[in-house]
Amino acid sequence: MGGRLAGKAAVVTGAARGIGRATAELFAAEGARLVVTDVDEGPLEELRSALAGAGAEVRSVVGDVADPADARTMVGAAVDAYGRIDVLVANAGILPLHTVLEATPEDWDRVMAVDGRGMFLTCKYAIESMTGAGTGGSIVCLSSISGLAGQSGQAVYGPAKFVATGLTKHLAVEWASRGIRVNAVAPGTIRTDRVRALPDEPGGPAYLEAVLKQHPMGRLGEPSEVARAILFLASDEASFITGAVLPVDGGYLAQ
Repeated sequence: MGGRLAGKAAVVTGAARGIGRATAELFAAEGARLVVTDVDEGPLEELRSALAGAGAEVRSVVGDVADPADARTMVGAAVDAYGRIDVLVANAGILPLHTVLEATPEDWDRVMAVDGRGMFLTCKYAIESMTGAGTGGSIVCLSSISGLAGQSGQAVYGPAKFVATGLTKHLAVEWASRGIRVNAVAPGTIRTDRVRALPDEPGGPAYLEAVLKQHPMGRLGEPSEVARAILFLASDEASFITGAVLPVDGGYLAQ
């Protein structure tokens, strides 16, 4: 199968829905050999079955990126199935909307575990494998506009995405000499399942109305639009790009 990722072994975390699913589908269309992971077994297996039915090489791993054993297994699945890992998309994350007064210590710990620790662990084990094989590779982390600028109601989620931004830059510098590129995308508000559910949550409609006005293009983004940016950074087309955080935000950060 041809494509921009032809023959490359790629792990996509948080692949069951939203940006992760759109990325897995696009990677498969571009010839990647995939490992898709998520904590939610049902939709993950549905994705694996759909991709395999379309002719993709794909394995699935159910697990929690915040658990070291699970994170290591996700990377190991690519090595076991395909002999190496060439690409990691560290996408898994959760998005609570809390002010600092509303958020509990447990909220903070859970978001930092998944969005922060989980990204750290999956990057760690991917780099461990890439350096061991001596093949280099590409990592794309999912940051956010909330990881580059302040937003109301994101006192927990936003700082976790600043972790993603910082981890991207530090790992890029640390591993560039070993042929490992580390970049990030910073999506604006994207029409994922999580965002679609906001109208049914307290304060959700008002939040959506306000955030829509903050995007100069006047609309929300689509998961597929973020996936195409991830594909570019993961591919050899971005061979001289590392440490970049690419906004996919309809102009939000340009203001």
